[in-house]
Amino acid sequence: MESSRARRSRRSRPSRTRHLLYTALAVIAVVGGTAAGTVYVKAQAHSGASPVSSSASASTSATADGEESVEPVAEPTVDYDALLAEAMESVSVAGKAEVSVAVLDLDSGDSASYGDGAFDTASIVKVDILATLLLQAQDDGRRLTATEKSYATTMIENSDNTAASALWRTIGKAEGLEAANKRFGLTDTEGGDDMLWGLTQTTAADQLTLLQQVFGDDSELSEASRTYLQGLMKQIEADQHWGVSAAADGSKWALKNGWLDRSTTGLWDINSIGRVTADGRDCLVAVLSKGNSTQAKGISLVEKAAKAAVSVFAGDASSSTSASATPSSSAS
Repeated sequence: MESSRARRSRRSRPSRTRHLLYTALAVIAVVGGTAAGTVYVKAQAHSGASPVSSSASASTSATADGEESVEPVAEPTVDYDALLAEAMESVSVAGKAEVSVAVLDLDSGDSASYGDGAFDTASIVKVDILATLLLQAQDDGRRLTATEKSYATTMIENSDNTAASALWRTIGKAEGLEAANKRFGLTDTEGGDDMLWGLTQTTAADQLTLLQQVFGDDSELSEASRTYLQGLMKQIEADQHWGVSAAADGSKWALKNGWLDRSTTGLWDINSIGRVTADGRDCLVAVLSKGNSTQAKGISLVEKAAKAAVSVFAGDASSSTSASATPSSSAS
């Protein structure tokens, strides 16, 4: 008869076998991660077990005691500024013209910029004027008056200069604009002297920052203020459907354009800022230009630059670059 000790020994063998099997497997410890989501994994292999990897981008190395470590392979960093510069090589800049562009992919948070220096805002400053007015109203705990709303509508939708001058006075001219811009995060924008709001100086990078205040969630402006301003920028009158909208899919855009025939040089400032949707991606785009020999050539330059900027993220570097419209007024 089998002894109780033998029976206990026989019953314990499967347990010991399972124990050996478990120890043969790798013991995985997640010890860190990167901002891009790559996981650092350390694997210990025993009894000939294969090393464990967290992803295809990981690599292994053996230590002296036989322990194998799995280290992540850093993903390559995309230089979007370089990609934009490459895309801009196909954009012809004639004569004395200069152009600067900045773009932000709202889906990924990646951005790119091309060119630098200060440019006259012309009428794109009207977005900044209304953003300042809305911020001041928020601080005062009030809504815009009926008169202010009327001015705001014609200023943005029709690019009315009389309305812009009225609201420029209301916000405190350049001083009020610059105080708001400090809170918005603009660092290189200087308001025009006295009533010369169209000669406010700015950069493409600052205009991109302003657009983030209008279209982003992390903003000094309330949701109601942002929605109001966005709505006006989506209803620009038909003869101003040009500029960054050329890079959008159909009517999926919101914008404000600016154009100014400089009396001192006879050359044109042509600017456009806004939000566009292209190939399913939402982008904020700011294009500034100066020194254009004609209004039409300036519009064409701005539209080509906008398409080049969006192509960096939409993957459509071969977009058509023809101008879509030419406004008839001489300045705005």
